[in-house]
Amino acid sequence: MLIRKVAFERVGLVRASFDAKYNLTPDEFRVEGEMIVIGPLYHEEALGALTGELESLGLIYFEDFAELSGNWPSWLTIFARGS
Repeated sequence: MLIRKVAFERVGLVRASFDAKYNLTPDEFRVEGEMIVIGPLYHEEALGALTGELESLGLIYFEDFAELSGNWPSWLTIFARGS
């Protein structure tokens, strides 16, 4: 999940709640510039739950956050940057 940092902070989200709820490792919650990256999420229902949670807080899909799901080959690395 990719979340704009400004949106994350606007609704008062904190990393600790995500770590506890989704059992994240340090590499599974990253802050890169103006973007927060969460994942991979290993439980099938976790992506839907996270999407629902963000929307219930007033964040708008594709404006404030987006998901990048799928299986990627080990040779592929993706870099994303917020503007």
